[in-house]
Amino acid sequence: MRPSHRRTAAALTTALLITTGFAVSSALRDIPVAAADLSVPASGGGMERGRPDRFGATCRTKIEGSRATASCHNPYPETDRVRLHVECERWWDIDADSEAVEIAAARYAELAERCWMEIRQVWISHERVAS
Repeated sequence: MRPSHRRTAAALTTALLITTGFAVSSALRDIPVAAADLSVPASGGGMERGRPDRFGATCRTKIEGSRATASCHNPYPETDRVRLHVECERWWDIDADSEAVEIAAARYAELAERCWMEIRQVWISHERVAS
């Protein structure tokens, strides 16, 4: 293709994409949204005065062979009680749950568990600590 043909093809493709985008956005604008989808809980439910709930340590999990490690940091003022859960791959291998660890504000904790053989799944549970 010559450069002029490339520019023409690029311009036509761009025009087609822009036109398609406008058509899709106008079609989406006409779809009604139920009022229930926009509601905010009056109390509790993780929202206070329209702000999102500021709770829960940030955790990263790492699996190396048959060992699982979770590194957690709590950036929020409320204490978070975290627990590491490990589901083992083999039916005869016993799943493991770590002891609950309370992570205060601006603190860090590391949790570790293992299986005898392979690990199928790892997850973290969070729980608010009663004040």
